[in-house]
Amino acid sequence: MNPRQNLCLIVFVCALTSSALASSFDPPAPLIQDADRNLANEEIFNAFHSFMPETGVSSSQETVPPLLPRAATAAIFPLEFRTIDGTNNNLINPTLGSANTPLLRTTTNAYGDGLDTPAGAGQRGTRDISNLVNAQTASNPIPKFPSAYWWAWGQFIDHDMVLTPIAVPTETFNIPIPACDPSFDPNCTGTATIAFSRSTFVHDVNGVRQQVNANTHWIDASQVYGSDTARAQELRTLDGTGHLKVSTGNFLPFNVNGFPNQPDTSSTFFLGGDVRVNENSPLTALQTLFMREHNFQADGFKSREPTLDDDGLYFRARAVVCAEIQEITYRDFVPGLIVAPLTPYVGYNENVDPRIANVFSAAAFRFGHSLLTSTVSRLDSNNRSIGALLLGSSFFQPAQITSVGVEPYLRGLARQRPEEIDGLIVDAVRNFNPILGTGFYLAALNIQRGRDQGLPRFNQVRLDYGLSAYTSFSQLTSDTSMQAKLASAYTTVDDIDAWVGMVVENHQGNAMVGPTLVAILKDQFERLRDGDRFWY
Repeated sequence: MNPRQNLCLIVFVCALTSSALASSFDPPAPLIQDADRNLANEEIFNAFHSFMPETGVSSSQETVPPLLPRAATAAIFPLEFRTIDGTNNNLINPTLGSANTPLLRTTTNAYGDGLDTPAGAGQRGTRDISNLVNAQTASNPIPKFPSAYWWAWGQFIDHDMVLTPIAVPTETFNIPIPACDPSFDPNCTGTATIAFSRSTFVHDVNGVRQQVNANTHWIDASQVYGSDTARAQELRTLDGTGHLKVSTGNFLPFNVNGFPNQPDTSSTFFLGGDVRVNENSPLTALQTLFMREHNFQADGFKSREPTLDDDGLYFRARAVVCAEIQEITYRDFVPGLIVAPLTPYVGYNENVDPRIANVFSAAAFRFGHSLLTSTVSRLDSNNRSIGALLLGSSFFQPAQITSVGVEPYLRGLARQRPEEIDGLIVDAVRNFNPILGTGFYLAALNIQRGRDQGLPRFNQVRLDYGLSAYTSFSQLTSDTSMQAKLASAYTTVDDIDAWVGMVVENHQGNAMVGPTLVAILKDQFERLRDGDRFWY
């Protein structure tokens, strides 16, 4: 794929919020009319903004000047660049927002003993709740925005902002399975469980268990570059070009040196900045796209500033990629998601705590699981299907990328409608499929993770974010079917787990989510922006 084709693929990301695509389902015409990469940047991001839905809300970043001037040179960059591990962003508190530091607790601590033991003792089991509330029996595509980039981009930036590994040594907190559960207890033993381990943690000065973020908290493209020096160096060619490594076909490199990775350290899996790079094919495609973008940018800087060394090229290209990810996120993804203006940006504030909130990581930013579809669309250059994949067939399958390339996935994301955010989860990530031999228990895992990390119940989260508590299931959701499901799983509305309440809540106006998620997401993305000294 030549550089111009690579650039055009970025245009497909604009389908995140494309109301034009909603009516025609025709992809935008190529927007790159000039070989200069920096002018192309401006055209791409103007295109993103022009496709914003008619929500009446302007992007908080509209007044920001173009990302880079035409034919940008090294002279526009500061003398200092971001560190790989996120340290020294805040000069007063150099470790703030860096890798391997605690998440921020913005909600009431609901641990069973007030310090450490899981929340939810005496409540119904999380798999039981999943079966009663979250089972999806029919497709319900989102009507307003057609693009599956909503979930793909959300996952892509989630893997930039946060990774909470399991504790070592492991602490089991297994999920009980209802007797005769067709997926996980087909023999009706009544004793089956799903293995679950608690998150890694530290105890704060008050003895309260606080979970640790292994990635940098910033939106800094750490999913592309890594959050520690060893991984970052492994991903680089270090040959004077400033490039990231590639494998045959201009794909991501394989994990030939056994770096930590999921599902394991085998050399058959790709290596990226985040260990979850192989999790599904659309995610891998986005990771590949931005790896290629880095190398394209490095080549551009080399041609304009031939005296730059490897570090000079690498860190300048990295700064551009980071800015592009921030731009897409704040000009398109966040405004289209919450349809509520962020507080206008007035510059860096060293007193803002940018850390990822526990409730954001363990509950709120998992709203995208309700967007997932049962299949993954793949399209050729004429937008004809080359055969959709079952979602489960895209998990940890690098061959699905190397066999057809990343382009079919990027085109497919632009033209596939996601499911509505309604609390329902497709079977591919909620149940085990004996034919494919794959499956997951995502809804139960989300609820269990919230309890593990001491999240309060949904109504308490609302109170913690300045909202009033709901007094009935019907006040939470106008969907009478969902009201009945909630009543079968919970005694009162006060018992509802945080994640469950967030994804079933009536949407706020034209937003894709309800007012609780709007409040949490607005708070998180404002703090990430305002507390970042390197904000683009």
